[in-house]
Amino acid sequence: MKNSKKTVLITGGSGGIGQATVAAFGREGYNVAINYFTNQDGAKEASKFVTGGGDFGIYKCDVGNMKEVLSMKEQIEKELGTVDILVCNSGIEYFGLFHLAKEEETERLYKTNLFGVLNCARAFLPPMINQKSGSIIMNASICGEMGFSCEVDYSVTKAGLIGLTKALSREVAPSGVRVNCVSPGFISTPMTAHFSAEALDSIKEEIPLGRIGVAEDISEAILYLASDKASYITGTVLSVNGGWY
Repeated sequence: MKNSKKTVLITGGSGGIGQATVAAFGREGYNVAINYFTNQDGAKEASKFVTGGGDFGIYKCDVGNMKEVLSMKEQIEKELGTVDILVCNSGIEYFGLFHLAKEEETERLYKTNLFGVLNCARAFLPPMINQKSGSIIMNASICGEMGFSCEVDYSVTKAGLIGLTKALSREVAPSGVRVNCVSPGFISTPMTAHFSAEALDSIKEEIPLGRIGVAEDISEAILYLASDKASYITGTVLSVNGGWY
């Protein structure tokens, strides 16, 4: 069911930061398209947070597959209207020595983290250009800014998003479309749940603010970048890391 509210698509809306981002936009009355690939239960749980009067839809799609992305786009436009805000949040992690990584592991990593964003941006950008308005926000990482040992390929994919943000923002700015990215530091999510208590304590000692970040720290930054309050911000990397570097 369509209404006059803006529509946001959140890829990877079933995970920790994804659910928090759904909740942030849902609270503010946006129509929220919630994308997932494998975690349907997480997507359904996220939909409960759309409390501000907007509509929502849940869409299964492998963002690394352009045909699936285009099919999802068609379905969203029928049910919620044109996507005004694209939040590229889907991502997976690989931890291990660079020279020992298996081809299928790295292929899936790049397909999801980098090409998934490229696919979504290419699919959802044309209507934004046509309406001379839109916002694309990518979820990068401190790894992409600094480069982390044992997360080399992951760091490369996230650095790629930073480069994409800077280049694409220049290309589409004359069309009224803004492109930015958030760069989270260490955030407490299911993706980081495998860290031991000792490791977490060690990381906290390195962070000037003295705490591990939470998903809401990122979702609120994304909400800000999507809002009219950030209308003069494009091509930027908003680091949300507690002063880690």
